Amino acid sequence: MKSLLFLALFATVPLSAKPNIIYILADDLGFGDLSCYGQTQLVTPNLDRLAEEGIRFTRHYAGNTVCSPSRAVLMTGMHAAHSPIRGNRDGALPNHLDTLPKLLKKAGYHTACIGKWGLGNDIPLNDPNSKGFDEFFGYVDMYHAHNFFPEFLIRNGEKEPLPNMLFKEWKEENRGNGIAEKQVVFAPHRLQEEVLSFLKSQPAKEEPFFLYYALNIPHANNEAGKMPPRGMEVPLGEDGNADYGKYAKESWPDQEKGFAQYITFIDNYVGEILASLDELGLAENTLVLFSSDNGPHAEGGHNPSHFDSNGDLRGIKRDLYEGGIRVPFIARWTGSIPAKRTTKFVCGFQDMIPTLCELAGTETPKTDGLSILPTLINEGNQPEHDYLYWEYSTGLEKGKIAILQNDWKLVAPFRKGKVAGPGELFKINKDPIETEDLTKIFGSKSKQLLDLIREIRKEDG
Repeated sequence: MKSLLFLALFATVPLSAKPNIIYILADDLGFGDLSCYGQTQLVTPNLDRLAEEGIRFTRHYAGNTVCSPSRAVLMTGMHAAHSPIRGNRDGALPNHLDTLPKLLKKAGYHTACIGKWGLGNDIPLNDPNSKGFDEFFGYVDMYHAHNFFPEFLIRNGEKEPLPNMLFKEWKEENRGNGIAEKQVVFAPHRLQEEVLSFLKSQPAKEEPFFLYYALNIPHANNEAGKMPPRGMEVPLGEDGNADYGKYAKESWPDQEKGFAQYITFIDNYVGEILASLDELGLAENTLVLFSSDNGPHAEGGHNPSHFDSNGDLRGIKRDLYEGGIRVPFIARWTGSIPAKRTTKFVCGFQDMIPTLCELAGTETPKTDGLSILPTLINEGNQPEHDYLYWEYSTGLEKGKIAILQNDWKLVAPFRKGKVAGPGELFKINKDPIETEDLTKIFGSKSKQLLDLIREIRKEDG
């Protein structure tokens, strides 16, 4: 296969010839939130440019339907039945596991994470560094990341103060989450400044870099959910009021103006990154990837129907229907990824480790993923998944399971640690909105998928 020749080539060339990698992850961005994915009320010209200059995926899936377990799939390549993190309240990843940054470090990459780590609950401040990042700046605790005007951010395991001040009654000293009484520094803007500073420091270095830029928008401040528009806070203008920019005169609720600003901020951040790569002469040797950790939220007073954030798909965050797990995915690598392409190839977060390890010319550990490099560079024989699997637990011995195999998708509950059939059966290629339950018509297919779920989960049946 040509992709193997590609791997052999990169295994023998100097480190400086290996591409830099920037993976940008939005937080709770829906499949329909970008204009290149059908959004009509908001415009995202920079992300549209990224798609125009690269490849846009229409069947890419997050690792899960909420934050921590989805990011665990991204970092380990293990789907939800094999990942040690199944829900938002689980602990940290074990330090001995192979992770994406550890593997790229072995290949000679300098690794950095800027933004929201959010991978586990009640975890050490140096957790991103212990998982393989040479540099970290941002939020470690995912609840801290709800707060857009925090009193501190974390740099390599240490708190770095910010001039914001929280309401005492809404303040949790250790976690840093809450609601700001004094709003000075809007953390997403501060994180973007750090990203641009990091990029400016790279041309003088010989080693390639891997930058994981994990935004914490368009997530809401859940602690302020009962205080609209504080759930979707934006920076203050010169008059001391929320600055909704070009959306200020819209008749929308303030929290929807805030959400629209978040989308504009994300698009502007991407535009600044692309401009920086051009200015620094890094564009042709940098793979830029963009995605979201799960489907759109209904938090902080925001209504995902206002902008049709899930497009035509059923479900939102915390659902295992398509709207909860199918996410945008765009890849650009000037001169190596042919431009102006759209693909229906089915892939997901678990594929990032095999893909980027192959690209970096380093050995790939056993994962639940496969390399999608042949699809990216439009060469070679692209292997396909036998199935994709998701499992979401509420922490109360109950949850949801979904499996996708050859466009057949089963969504089922599980109770007390076992799948509770028959669930709902859909044919995704013909019914992407998941409106017609085919369980009664195709009972044997439903049973086959239930048996496969039990095999994956190692249940007795």
